[in-house]
Amino acid sequence: MQYSGTLRKMRVSTDAEHVAHYELPVGDNSVAMNPLIGKSVSVAHTGNIYCTHCQRKTKKSFNQGYCYPCVISLAQCDTCIIKPEKCHYHEGTCREPEWGEENCFSDHFVYLANTGNLKVGITRHVTDGISSRWIDQGASQATVMLRVPDRLTSGKVEQLCTQYIGDKTNWRTMLKGQPEQQDLIALKHQMLEKLTDDLAQITADKGIQAVTTVDDVSHEIGYPVDEYPVKIKSINLDKTPEFSGVLTGIKGQYWMLDGDRVINIRKYAGYEVDFSAD
Repeated sequence: MQYSGTLRKMRVSTDAEHVAHYELPVGDNSVAMNPLIGKSVSVAHTGNIYCTHCQRKTKKSFNQGYCYPCVISLAQCDTCIIKPEKCHYHEGTCREPEWGEENCFSDHFVYLANTGNLKVGITRHVTDGISSRWIDQGASQATVMLRVPDRLTSGKVEQLCTQYIGDKTNWRTMLKGQPEQQDLIALKHQMLEKLTDDLAQITADKGIQAVTTVDDVSHEIGYPVDEYPVKIKSINLDKTPEFSGVLTGIKGQYWMLDGDRVINIRKYAGYEVDFSAD
């Protein structure tokens, strides 16, 4: 099995048992990765990098796959994507108003997740109860806490939650094994209790539909992992353009390889590679 082309972040889905399934885009091909667990894979970076948006050849990738002109011009690369509470559409300064209307003015969900540590986050899509964002972050458990009508409101609620818990995934902790189970429903209600006055203020300002509670459902997600790394050694394609080894697991957007090595595939979106597997 051999393929050549530019990488993209792995596509994710879950089966009936809520086990994550991965497909690796390599150029025009899509490689099912779960069947390759326990088999040898190899990657060789050709040295070429292409912007995932405009396909321009670039010497350096920014924001996991963009060239510099796209980073400074696209709405999807603006600061408010990382910090949604800084959405500035209402100020008339959105880089691409049509993109903002399509992506920022739809329902968003504020969730709690267990990625090895408890975290809060936001997502736009929850398919069959599961968000692809949870899988990308390597969450073993997750529950939706609130539904809000736009990205700005979701950012404000997330920021309120960060008074009590973090909003970042510790990727090293996430990759070191199955985390201890947490009662996310109880934690959800504890958080809502703490936010009572703040959420009431948001609904007073934006209307009663601005914040809606969601049914208590906690989801568990499994990952195709035969063996977790003990002492993590991160592979950097810029410094180590070629590597090979046995694929021992996939979690989040990370491959785990023999020798305690890991690589964040999403980080190298736009990198042209030759990929092969036994």
